[in-house]
Amino acid sequence: MRETTNRSPENTRQRILDAAFDEFYKNGFQGGSLNRIVVEARTTKGAVFHHFKGKKDLGVAVVREVIQPDFKQQWSDPLAHSSDPITDLKRIFRQCAKTKIADGGLVYGCPLNNLAQEMSPLDEKFRQSLEKVYVAWRETMAAAFARGIKAGKVRKDVSPRKVAAFIVAAQAGIAGTAKNTQDEALLLQTSQALFDYLDSLKP
Repeated sequence: MRETTNRSPENTRQRILDAAFDEFYKNGFQGGSLNRIVVEARTTKGAVFHHFKGKKDLGVAVVREVIQPDFKQQWSDPLAHSSDPITDLKRIFRQCAKTKIADGGLVYGCPLNNLAQEMSPLDEKFRQSLEKVYVAWRETMAAAFARGIKAGKVRKDVSPRKVAAFIVAAQAGIAGTAKNTQDEALLLQTSQALFDYLDSLKP
């Protein structure tokens, strides 16, 4: 959570969002406690309900204002102008794996995937907010593979949209498996299998 002493309404709202992200990431949305969020954000429950209609509204805001921008920065932006998506994806996966391992990702998993598994069957607004993140990720990747085909870095018979959909699904599966096993070796093994698949897409 970002440390600050600024007590403006905007800053209070951001502290609540950061605390809520941490709480939902570690304990799930349904298991997440508003009381713990209030303590972590150094605010009051009244302030939470001033900025958000309720817990669900807060959860959707976490997806839109914390998870989506972070995911865009880590995964989508590095591919935005890529014409060699195979090389760039492997680099992104390696960097994110190191970061996630250091940040407890083996224990808590992927925040986007966690919420998708927990909340998509239960709440349509939640599901739609989560799906926007997945759609943006698939579209960015598909566009990168289309550019890769034109640049001669990807086989011409590859379908960018199908490959993008598969890689996003594989990423979610790898994250979920790593969370369940809490085994760094297995995470690296499954990541290497994905790299082998990516290499098979080269001309």
